[in-house]
Amino acid sequence: MTEVIINTDIKKGKINKNIYGHFAEHLGRCIYGGFWVGKDSEIPNINGIRKDVVEALRELKIPVLRWPGGCFADEYHWKDGIGPYESRPKRINVHWGGVVENNHFGTHEFLELCELLGAEPYICGNVGSGTIQEMREWIEYITFDGDSTMANLRAANGRTKPWKLKYFGVGNESWGCGGNMRPEYYADLYRRYSTYIRDFSGNKIFKIACGPNGDDYNWTEVLMREAGRFMDGLSLHYYTIPGDFWLGKGSATDFDEDEWFITMKKALRIDEIITRHSVIMDRYDPEKRVALVVDEWGTWYDVEPGTNPGFLYQQNTMRDALVAGIHFNIFHKHCDRVRMANIAQTINVLQAVILTEGSKMVLTPTYHVFNMYKVHQDAELLDLDIKAPEYRCAGESIPQVTATASMDNEGKIHISLCNLNPKEPAIIECELRGEKKTKVTGIILTANEMNAHNTFESPEKVVPQYFDGASITDNKIKVLLPAMSVVTLELA
Repeated sequence: MTEVIINTDIKKGKINKNIYGHFAEHLGRCIYGGFWVGKDSEIPNINGIRKDVVEALRELKIPVLRWPGGCFADEYHWKDGIGPYESRPKRINVHWGGVVENNHFGTHEFLELCELLGAEPYICGNVGSGTIQEMREWIEYITFDGDSTMANLRAANGRTKPWKLKYFGVGNESWGCGGNMRPEYYADLYRRYSTYIRDFSGNKIFKIACGPNGDDYNWTEVLMREAGRFMDGLSLHYYTIPGDFWLGKGSATDFDEDEWFITMKKALRIDEIITRHSVIMDRYDPEKRVALVVDEWGTWYDVEPGTNPGFLYQQNTMRDALVAGIHFNIFHKHCDRVRMANIAQTINVLQAVILTEGSKMVLTPTYHVFNMYKVHQDAELLDLDIKAPEYRCAGESIPQVTATASMDNEGKIHISLCNLNPKEPAIIECELRGEKKTKVTGIILTANEMNAHNTFESPEKVVPQYFDGASITDNKIKVLLPAMSVVTLELA
């Protein structure tokens, strides 16, 4: 049996809504065919942006969207993506499939998309192959409200009023595809580039430095020591990969329980990674001014058979839903330091929340977890103690259940629970302390098979249902949590 104690009178901090952020790169069919179909498309659109995608993402209340990459960012020159479509240059996307990028989706299209979604834009600037002047002019083009060459160019391209731009990343994966730099070199480069990220017309930019790849703790040490005082955020990238990255990451849909278990174990590992990076950051930033921004996370498998290997298109199963729930529970736990996260990626790439094919669109199990967890956005994290039995496989063990709880500004308490065991249900007894609640309702996402997923032919194979497996008496909650399930409860 899993024993949980929730102290409703002990608040651990605000769960920043930006933890539920997204990432959209010019990669495969994320932008073209995903977000963007063009103004002349027969697919219903708003100035070229898919209407069904906008409606689906607005339902999630996505708070922030990162763009244009990813590896693509450090070869992207923003002036290629402004002005009349017919005059925009065509470039080779050398990172992702060698396809030709026509630059029809650029700065204006991205910022209009963010306005349609009600999301803050998070732009990743080009450090790898770009100049300081190019980056500075991009920010002026977007944000300056006055008479200048860049502001006038923006007006000539159809936008007189400037946009607000809150988040700006100074390069991407500078330790790898962004330039193969040493941390000492990038720290100096960051200090130089970030100096010229100016605040125009009352716009205030939150500067995010390129942080470590997974467990590269030396990168964090050097960046915080040499450049910490110049940054507002430090990024972290961590992917959940059940196989060997170079030799075979495993199938998205054809896997056994051993692969399921390895995936859960690797997803849980982000707790240790965040903890250890946070310890380093605390030494240089004890006030926790600098946010840890997990702006790339999610599962990464082999591409679907028959698809372009450079497009990173993979299906999304109940396994991915559990990975999402695990991450959210851990991000909440570290809400004092983790103040933004961006799943990779929003549409048709890696752990996508939406898949499209022509005019068809399907919502993935991961989408539904985002929808179930949105009640935690900007809520207060509640103190929670959990003692869960082990889920054992192949001689190893992990906790069977992970959990999180929060209180929103209306006093409603939400508890989210994940049963990582694909074969056994979990019996949960939860004691609620500090608040008197008498009613519990819930929704559940589960399936009969580990690899259950939604397709264009069967788009509702894995969808949330009303959950009647919870009861409350004298502030004690009993829950029967089915195997491989995600549940969110509301207490009133």
